[in-house]
Amino acid sequence: MKSVFLYDFMIKSIVIIPTYNEAENVINIINKVLSLPVSFDILIVDDNSPDGTASLVNELIRKIDNKIYIINRPNKLGLGKAYKEGFLWALEKQYEYIFEMDADFSHNPSDLIRIFNNLTDYDVVIGSRYVDGINVVNWPLSRIILSYFASIYSRIITGMPVKDATSGFVGFKSEVLKSIDLKSLVFNGYAFQIELKFKSYLNKFKILEIPIIFKDRVYGDSKMNSSIIFEAVFGLITMRLKSFFKRL
Repeated sequence: MKSVFLYDFMIKSIVIIPTYNEAENVINIINKVLSLPVSFDILIVDDNSPDGTASLVNELIRKIDNKIYIINRPNKLGLGKAYKEGFLWALEKQYEYIFEMDADFSHNPSDLIRIFNNLTDYDVVIGSRYVDGINVVNWPLSRIILSYFASIYSRIITGMPVKDATSGFVGFKSEVLKSIDLKSLVFNGYAFQIELKFKSYLNKFKILEIPIIFKDRVYGDSKMNSSIIFEAVFGLITMRLKSFFKRL
């Protein structure tokens, strides 16, 4: 009988972590992921961080070969583009399970195990702040309200039964990402996360949300800004209209 341990190590899995000025977090997050009982490779997509994030990762790569990889981008191009580049790289390398995760420990790396295990029966597994109440720690009330109502707004506009559509803690089977024309994804902030889930939903993949506790970063600065909010509010309407005419 095949053991669960052996089964875990037979699935080629990678965690994609975009970074910009994450020198205070990046080595700790990599080491935590590598210490988990399931084998994950790690791909850092760095936007030319001026604080030396990429240099720290490259130094660690020299010590730990064949587990950590990095894409060095020439400048700050944004979250959505980072993930698109990372997804295309991972698909080319024939990874079967592909994960999104933040670098700042707002996502607990240990929850990767639960996301991984649920990918046996589902195609997309979302680490959700809102599927079981509101599980956010150390955010100001204004940001909790903004994020929570953005998720309600996305459900209304898209019709998608996902309570945390802006979540950036997600596991995908490779078939999901192969079914999407990744180069056609147009959004770059929170709306990118919604767009990716919406296309998975339209393609009738099985989506599961599991509860997580989201903790605000301790080190480094938030990447939230007004343009990201504007894109999410107005871009979703355009995305939904295009879907009615099968142009998405």
